[in-house]
Amino acid sequence: MENTLKPTKQTFLTDDFLLKSKFARRLYHDHAKKMPIIDYHCHLSPKDIASNRQFENISRVWLAGDHYKWRAMRTLGINERYITGDASDKEKFEKWATAVPYTMRNPLYHWTHLELSRYFDIDQLLSAETGSDIYEEATSLLQKSSYSTRGLLKRMNVEVVCTTDDPIDDLNFHQEAKGLDLKLLPAFRPDKAYAVEDPSSYLEYLDKLEQASGITIDQYSDLLSALEKRVEYFHENGGRLSDHGLEHLYFFKKGTFEVDQLFSKLKGGKRLTQEEINYFKFETLTALSKMYHAKGWTQQYHLGALRNANERMLRVLGPDTGFDSIGDYPQSVALAKYLNNLDSSDQLCKTILYNLNPADNEIMATMVGNFNDGSVKGKVQFGSGWWYLDQKDGMEKQINALSNMGILSCFVGMLTDSRSFLSFPRHEYFRRILCNLIGQDVANGELPEDEEWLGQMVEDICYNNAREYFGFYDI
Repeated sequence: MENTLKPTKQTFLTDDFLLKSKFARRLYHDHAKKMPIIDYHCHLSPKDIASNRQFENISRVWLAGDHYKWRAMRTLGINERYITGDASDKEKFEKWATAVPYTMRNPLYHWTHLELSRYFDIDQLLSAETGSDIYEEATSLLQKSSYSTRGLLKRMNVEVVCTTDDPIDDLNFHQEAKGLDLKLLPAFRPDKAYAVEDPSSYLEYLDKLEQASGITIDQYSDLLSALEKRVEYFHENGGRLSDHGLEHLYFFKKGTFEVDQLFSKLKGGKRLTQEEINYFKFETLTALSKMYHAKGWTQQYHLGALRNANERMLRVLGPDTGFDSIGDYPQSVALAKYLNNLDSSDQLCKTILYNLNPADNEIMATMVGNFNDGSVKGKVQFGSGWWYLDQKDGMEKQINALSNMGILSCFVGMLTDSRSFLSFPRHEYFRRILCNLIGQDVANGELPEDEEWLGQMVEDICYNNAREYFGFYDI
């Protein structure tokens, strides 16, 4: 690919970026780098993939929806007009360019330059001085057919993309994408099915679930029947994963409340108490988990986000716009009891746990071992560093906790959790960090210099384990 930009400052992104030993470099360049990508959790648009969207400019593919960048820009005093407002796409990009030098030591600085380099062969440092030229160069390349959404995915050697989909979604775009070299698969995200805090909003959702399932939902058993029908529909369309975003999991002695009565209250527009809300979620999540087990699915739990902390900005911009943070919710007791309740009847399916608070790393790393029963390799997994933890320090700590208290070699590896088609170098970032940690152990004399074994271990974590664990290639 020819880069028409004039050379500027030498990039820090050398071939050996983050690789501090000879053995780490061998592990990355000879093993990790070549492995395809299975991105089993992201927020990409299935419509954009199915239609093979061609983005008008780099702002549309890179800045739109990226609340990581938005938070940084707001912190630097950049007006909202240049973030989510009515400024032109080029103006927004140029404002981002002015912000980038100030993000040094934030993972955004690494991600930004990896993405410019890997997709556009642009090795210049992004700044106020280079922003306009880089905008024009990247936007020009995006007009080429090889830079369509599927072209961008192919460029990163992506084999599987699992999107995040509500039970009411029709999955038409996943159906349109059948037959492509890329596997585009849905993941079942039923958070709204138990979001009963606001009865009026919940009843509106139930109306949509009725339409999607064809089941009239008059009582709680109807709700479960509708959800089960949608699980079946997702399964028929390649779904093998569910995902749940929760502050924490819930556990109650069954019968603490009568769930049928709680549902009747909701249907009558009455608000539940907080304990009643939590019990309703416990009952519904438990029922869903058993449905997943019956289908051989994997369930994912993203735990610990404090969402919508800024109510004023929530009113102005809505959710998922950059006003969420790490929460300090207690995790271990209810989580253990919830998983044990499912395991007691041998209905605990493959499970991945993600924590947002790094203080919970060791909790998660030890919790998964409680429920690995020898039936499936790595049946219960400590998931990769998530959200605020998918940066160098966060990933190192997750890998070290998993290594110290579990079996790293069973790990199913990295995911993007992103809304951007330019986010896939995060897999490279993870792979370099993984190889560097193992390479450093070898350099320290703490592991044998066995490239055949350690190279295979790296390849497994980067790709093979996920391929075996999720069963996507049997679909």
